[in-house]
Amino acid sequence: MSLSKPRILFFNPVRHALAAYEALHAVTTPEVVTSKSRSEFFADLQTKYHDIQAIYRTSASGVIAGRFDKEFINRLPSSLKFICHNGAGYDQIDIDACAQRNITVTYAPDPVTGATADLTIFLLLGAIRQLNPSFTNLRKGNFKTGLAFGHDPQGKTLGILGMGRIGREVNRRARPFGLSVIYHNRNPLSDELADGCPYVSFDQLLQSSDIISVHVPLSAATKHLIGAAEIAKMKPGVVIINTARGAIIDEAAMATALDEGHIAAVGLDVYEREPLIDERLVKNERALLIPHLGTHTTETLAKMESLAMENARRGVCGEELLTIVPEQLPNGS
Repeated sequence: MSLSKPRILFFNPVRHALAAYEALHAVTTPEVVTSKSRSEFFADLQTKYHDIQAIYRTSASGVIAGRFDKEFINRLPSSLKFICHNGAGYDQIDIDACAQRNITVTYAPDPVTGATADLTIFLLLGAIRQLNPSFTNLRKGNFKTGLAFGHDPQGKTLGILGMGRIGREVNRRARPFGLSVIYHNRNPLSDELADGCPYVSFDQLLQSSDIISVHVPLSAATKHLIGAAEIAKMKPGVVIINTARGAIIDEAAMATALDEGHIAAVGLDVYEREPLIDERLVKNERALLIPHLGTHTTETLAKMESLAMENARRGVCGEELLTIVPEQLPNGS
């Protein structure tokens, strides 16, 4: 009798990298979860999912499972050794709880970089040019009437908060528009990675930037990193762009400052309590709002799916994983 193939449970169906998904069948048993709720999934773990070895998840997996918090992790069977996340941000997963259960977590950082940087530039240009009111007015039949003037990007200072993969790509894309770019990171980058972009302190970035673009990961240390006190330090008329995680900014404080005019405009792809958005942002036409579409392209999603599946395949087949989350690497970074 042949041994059964290792089981990989998909919390979301693969929609783009279909060839890679079909190829998985040669060495594993991939299947899409049928549980309709967190409680039903916990019950199913006692029966049909009792021997799963890997979980494939996306940022949308919470619809069924909720957060992969300590309770969730501790309910997983002892056979489960890998959680393979399809995305760069994995704040929905309790990494400490996984480590305690000897579960390795992987993520997909590289594929998201270009698409997210592209959307950042779209939001930046749209916000600084105050384009959002024109979208609404045009559809109301008001052609170029009652619109405030925007600004050119040339000569403005763009402050990049978080100079990781995406921040560096935003820097590269911003320069042809004549923006002067500065950055703040936990630590200064090498000259090669900084690519001529000056390092400044957090307060310097807040005080000097005409536009601030957020690219730090969400953690206990970065939640509400930008709140009312930090916004007060910013230039009057500052523009804020966020394609990272909504909770890095105190959304209520940002909405207040936008209504009061201290913030001239915002370009947002992420929100503190998604899918809920502060009603004041929704009503303010100077808020250019996108429903978390940073990686929402067929090409990018296919690459993300492929990488997450390859990590899952490697894990259950005993091969070296490609992209383990930094906290679980030997040096912790």
